[in-house]
Amino acid sequence: MEINSKSRRDLLSLIGKTSLATTVAGIVPEVLSQEKKLSIGYWPIAAGLPFFTAIEKGYFKQAGINVEAVKFASPNQVVDAMIAGRIDGCANGTAITVLALADAQMPGSIKFTCMNFANEKYILDQFIVPINSSITSISELAGKKVACGPGINNVTLAKAVLQGNGITNAQVIELPITQILPALASGQIDGAYVLEPTAVIGKQQKISKSIGAGVVSKYVLGDNLPWFGGAAALLSKTLKEKADMVPKYLKAYAAGVEYVRKNGLEANQFLKGYTAIEGDLAKEVPISGYVSYDEVRGNDVKALQRLFDVFAERKVFEKQIPALNLIYKPT
Repeated sequence: MEINSKSRRDLLSLIGKTSLATTVAGIVPEVLSQEKKLSIGYWPIAAGLPFFTAIEKGYFKQAGINVEAVKFASPNQVVDAMIAGRIDGCANGTAITVLALADAQMPGSIKFTCMNFANEKYILDQFIVPINSSITSISELAGKKVACGPGINNVTLAKAVLQGNGITNAQVIELPITQILPALASGQIDGAYVLEPTAVIGKQQKISKSIGAGVVSKYVLGDNLPWFGGAAALLSKTLKEKADMVPKYLKAYAAGVEYVRKNGLEANQFLKGYTAIEGDLAKEVPISGYVSYDEVRGNDVKALQRLFDVFAERKVFEKQIPALNLIYKPT
C-alpha cells in the first residue's frame, strides 16, 4: 500500500490502536524464548544481504536472541507493519524515505540502525530496457512508458532520474517487481527503473540490458554523494520495551555487515530463499555499501539530507525532515 494522504492520517490512528508484545525478563543464549523475539520485516531485494547473512550464519542465535524474518511485497508494506506494531523493525533495503515519512507522523518513533547506499561503485539502482531495444541512454526515454517498483519512493526517484536527464513527458507506471521483466519482454513498457537483483536477472535471462547504473547518485543528488536508498531500523518502542535484546541484535547485525564487506560476492549465497536470486545468478549481483549507526559521518548526513530535501521539494514530504534525528543513538 502506497503512503498517500489518507494513509498518512491513518498512521497516527494505527499507532494509537496497537502495541508491541510485552517482553519478559532474561534470555539464556542456549535457549531462545518463543515468546520473546524480534520480528524484522524485509523486502526481497539484494540490499537486505547483511540481514539474510546474519540469519544464515547463525549470528542472531549465537547472540541468544530469537529473530523472525517477515517478507513483504513492497517497502511500504514493511513500514505499514512497523507502524501498526506487527513487527519490531526492518532490514536494509526498506525505502529510507518511506521510513522517514512514517516517522514524520509520529516524530521519534523510528530509528535507523544501518543504512545502505549506492553509487556507480556500489550498484543497487539501474535503468534497463529490452535487450533488443535501440535505446542506449536514459535521455532517449522521452515520451516512453517507464516502469518502476511499487510505492511513492520508487515513483519519485524514477521521475527524478528521468528529469535529471531532461525528460518530463515519460509515463511512469508502478508494477510489482516480479512483473517488470515480463512487461519488458512483452513490449508493454519501454524501460524501467529497478533495484537489484532485477537488472542482473534480466541480463542473465537475455530479457534486458542496462542503460545506466548508480542513477540516483548521479542524476538526482549530484556532487558524488551516495544515495542512501534504504535502511535497517527499529521502532523506538522496541528500543525501550526490548532494551535487553537490542545490543545483542545490533552486534549480530553488524557481524552480518562485516561478513558482506569482507567476503563480497561470496556473501550473495545468502540471497537464496530471501530474494529471487540463486545459483550462478548470485555471482553477478552487485554488493551495496553499508553504514552502521556508529559509523555515520558528516558527509553521510549531508547525502541523506539532500535526498530528503528532494522529496520535500517534490511535495512527497509535507515539510523538511532533519535527517540526523532519525539515526539511532545509544542512550
